[in-house]
Amino acid sequence: MVAEAASRWIDGKSARSTRSVKAQQVMASGQHDGVNVTVKADALLGEGPVWDGPTETLYWLDIKGKYLHALSPARGKSTKVQLSTEVGAVAPRSGGGLVAAARCGFCFLDPVTGNLTAIADPESHLPNNRFNDGSVDPSGSFVAGSMDDLETAPSGTVYRLDPEGKVTVLFGGYVICNGPVFSRDGRTLYFSDSVSRRILSFPYDPADGSVGDASVFARLMEADGYPDGLTVDADGGVWCAHWGGGRITRFTADGKVDGIVEIPVPHVTSCTFGGPDYRTLYVTTARWGLAPGRLKQFPLSGSLFAVDVGVHGLPLPTFAG
Repeated sequence: MVAEAASRWIDGKSARSTRSVKAQQVMASGQHDGVNVTVKADALLGEGPVWDGPTETLYWLDIKGKYLHALSPARGKSTKVQLSTEVGAVAPRSGGGLVAAARCGFCFLDPVTGNLTAIADPESHLPNNRFNDGSVDPSGSFVAGSMDDLETAPSGTVYRLDPEGKVTVLFGGYVICNGPVFSRDGRTLYFSDSVSRRILSFPYDPADGSVGDASVFARLMEADGYPDGLTVDADGGVWCAHWGGGRITRFTADGKVDGIVEIPVPHVTSCTFGGPDYRTLYVTTARWGLAPGRLKQFPLSGSLFAVDVGVHGLPLPTFAG
């Protein structure tokens, strides 16, 4: 028997009493209480969704499958292109195409052919590392973090690639760097220290990329899984994907839980706002690490979901290089 759909919005008061709720089994159909399966896929490690406003395209990645996906909701068309290496994050360039953070460092990426053109590799001396997540700051610089692919060594570092191609270290010493995103004014950088189950906030100056000391923005309980990708809405709320937690949580700007969207898969990896009015929250998920029995229980793992959560995002900056 199929359990009731786990996909629903829970307000902040209720959320505090449901932090241990597990995602429940649902049918592999198109909609679950407002959470739509936009692209039914079997991505090993779906990640890095980003909306390109001028082309009305959502780009997202399967890091371990080595694919770049492109969704055009207006045309009802979804495509993917094979990549030569693992790419953890992409962002639109102001002149067209994408900038990427890959296992081989920072690159330009042609979204049609999948070809990568190298820019710089700040971690060529760390063969077990790869880039994992990133976004563009208000100055047009691409900020991305790396991780130890064995998930043991604190070798992850967050870098800033400026439009001229200069790479600067912002901070480091983490096993897994996730979700570097920025507040609406660009003065705060939010970051998921996934292994420690903490979301951190750093004072940030977009003009020169200087970073202040970290503060703990929010902590996750063990039952909540691990904080993964992040995004920010037009009201300053911070949205966090829960790896192993089957949900997205919205935090207020002061770090309080404001609501939960339950997603019918265990590994929820990232989210971003898109669509013409930025009212759709797109959510990526993963099959990575799930045993065959769990995959049978959660057949939508690896798919792309879309949710109307009643708030909207804002157009994100594009890479100026």
